[in-house]
Amino acid sequence: MGLTGTSLAVDAGNSKTDVALVAADGRLLGAARGGGFRPPVVGTARAVDVLAPLVESALAQAWPTGDGPARGGPTGSGPVDHLSAFLANADLPVEETVLTHEIAGRGWARTVSVRNDAFALLRAGLPDDAPPVGVAVVCGAGINCVGLGHDGGTARFPALGRLSGDWGGGTQLAEEALWAAARAEDGRGDPTELARALPAHFGLTTVLELIEALHLHHIADHRRHELAPVLFAVAASGDPVARALVARQAEEIALLAAVALRRLGLLTEPAPVVLGGGVLAARHPLLYDRVRQLLSEHAPAAVPQVVTAPPVLGAALDTLDRARANTAAYARLRAAWT
Repeated sequence: MGLTGTSLAVDAGNSKTDVALVAADGRLLGAARGGGFRPPVVGTARAVDVLAPLVESALAQAWPTGDGPARGGPTGSGPVDHLSAFLANADLPVEETVLTHEIAGRGWARTVSVRNDAFALLRAGLPDDAPPVGVAVVCGAGINCVGLGHDGGTARFPALGRLSGDWGGGTQLAEEALWAAARAEDGRGDPTELARALPAHFGLTTVLELIEALHLHHIADHRRHELAPVLFAVAASGDPVARALVARQAEEIALLAAVALRRLGLLTEPAPVVLGGGVLAARHPLLYDRVRQLLSEHAPAAVPQVVTAPPVLGAALDTLDRARANTAAYARLRAAWT
């Protein structure tokens, strides 16, 4: 027995994974959250293993008595109609293919589709009653941009960090702030309040103490991301070094959006530019206002908007698109995450 008329929506990022069970009428039947999804670190199979208990939890919420459909059968015999997965680290077509094969083999759904997680943000920000046309820029731990055009064309970037020409995101902003602070303290760089504020965040006095604590892992590596908000606070106080880093981030965000719009032939029409991820969702005025200004110069017809809804909403909306749901279903689903 299966859950006919239902689909699984997956948004998996580097730090967290969300799974939702969605009915074709827009009802949210189950939801679960787990850890990060990192195939490059642990391998494809172990990364997909992270999804297993979340899928089971979402399905169990629709079948609380334990009489639900059998799971884990052969490919094409899953309990739900479709699984839409939007995954971090699915940056190249070959990675999407490998992940699709691995997920399909788990028997969770009759059909499976896999796309990069930036497309989930894009779908969450697009209207439900119009063709899927627009661009999304994600600036969270890293940075990425995707877009969809009128002819079904896609604009993408490899999004592999410096290897593929990228700059920015919370991780790199933290590194750049620490770099600037270190050089300010030892005399190689311009003075900056970052030299006081970054170590102070961890209860330390000097940048050298902070460097030592990070190098010797007295401060866990994952805590480096805490330095990005400190950078924005220092920039807001007027510090020129910190402000220059924020300005550079704004330039990269606007450039990604403008290039994607140009590739798709959307520069001259009011196309949505969906902005999301932790750095952009915080709406720091220095960053957000500069992004809007640069877009008005390089893509004056663009319509920027910040989306703060969880990206799994975009994955869930994708399942409704595939089910050709009615207007009421979209409204019901969006309300579940409001």
